[in-house]
Amino acid sequence: MQEKKAGLNNAEFWSGRFTEPVAEIVKRYTASVFFDNRLAEVDIRGSLAHAKMLAAVGVLSGEDLAAIERGMAEILREIHAGQFEWQLDLEDVHLNIERRLTEKVGDAGKRLHTGRSRNDQVATDVRLYVRDAIDRNLQQLKDVQLAFLSLAEKHADTVMPGFTHLQVAQPVSFGHHMLAYFEMMKRDAERFADCRKRVNRLPLGAAALAGTTYPIDRAMVARELGFDGVCENSLDAVSDRDFAIEYCAAASLLMTHLSRLSEELILWMTPRFGFIKLSDRFCTGSSIMPQKKNPDVPELIRGKTGRSNGNLISLLTLMKGQPLAYNKDNQEDKEPLFDSIDTVRDTLAIVADMLTGVTVNTEAMRAAASQGFATATDLADYLVKKGVAFRDAHEIVALAVRHAELQGCDLNDLPLDVLKGFSAGIDADVYSVLTLEGSLASRNHIGGTAPAQVRAAVERARGALD
Repeated sequence: MQEKKAGLNNAEFWSGRFTEPVAEIVKRYTASVFFDNRLAEVDIRGSLAHAKMLAAVGVLSGEDLAAIERGMAEILREIHAGQFEWQLDLEDVHLNIERRLTEKVGDAGKRLHTGRSRNDQVATDVRLYVRDAIDRNLQQLKDVQLAFLSLAEKHADTVMPGFTHLQVAQPVSFGHHMLAYFEMMKRDAERFADCRKRVNRLPLGAAALAGTTYPIDRAMVARELGFDGVCENSLDAVSDRDFAIEYCAAASLLMTHLSRLSEELILWMTPRFGFIKLSDRFCTGSSIMPQKKNPDVPELIRGKTGRSNGNLISLLTLMKGQPLAYNKDNQEDKEPLFDSIDTVRDTLAIVADMLTGVTVNTEAMRAAASQGFATATDLADYLVKKGVAFRDAHEIVALAVRHAELQGCDLNDLPLDVLKGFSAGIDADVYSVLTLEGSLASRNHIGGTAPAQVRAAVERARGALD
């Protein structure tokens, strides 16, 4: 713990009510300064907007406003230079900055807190911080989406097996597979953008819980800080953290999508699949097995998804039993929220780069798609188009698959006379639908895996991102 400096400490902000100092263990237990100091910049932004408004309505003098603006600029420089001394005795980021401001500008610093409480102050700070995080995440998501589009465009014609139940189902284009993740990221971006609308409401002016008797102009502060409007109810403004919960929910869904991607990358780079290689910068070796190249980054993304989900549950549990209005419980909102923000920021940066380092083994993908009778459904569709009822076609193909399996070959390896033995409607043109390329090309509609549709989807997606 740092040595206490001269000046106000946390007890002296409300010392008239108490007859003994706060116990040292209680100071440590209740202090938040060593994790909420990351709010310093947004705290200063909020304070400057509040001070400007107080001056505009005549509560602060012009001289006090100028002193506060000068002092805050100096404090911000100290923070950026790593010279600001955070003190446990001052409990949180707000009191640390206020005390330092008072040291620098005297009584003007003491007047800054007029018309507000730490309750609406911290609610404003956290909303500003989450809003900044969302704006950064939206740009990062665009980078990840562009990386998926690049892979999709490059591999529109690359055939791979599509799976259900991890069993070979039907051929798909690897580009089409990448576009599935693009769509997931698109919805994730929509969720973050929608969350931003509810984040971007100003709590400041609610004061402790009931508003303030000073003639404040909340709309002015909202404009200064770029909020879309104000929180309409003072009790709700200071007490709820649903906006933080919503951010963590969006983060958990995003991480779930990236975890699914990671699981596939991990599987695909095993020798059993051999579909891709990851750049060495995203892998590690073994301390004992020199041949190993371990996909540690995708594995950690998969693991950090559990961490993100835990943060969401923490915040939901934090709020579930709180009566109105503010309670000290809400101090516990920051660490899980900050952790989710950090996790999403770092994960998106890594994924965008990692996707550029994916090398696709097209031959291995094609060979895998040739196994498991991936074109069996195409044969059934072929028979239906020849007038066979679908259920009958389904049974005919099932018998043909069983025969090919016994012969140790694929359907397109069976001679025409053997295929005709299962249905007289089968002719020589059947082989065109049994090829992998024919299977892909036949699904030529929006949302289908035909290479032409993949390229069209990439073009539409690029246009939407622009």
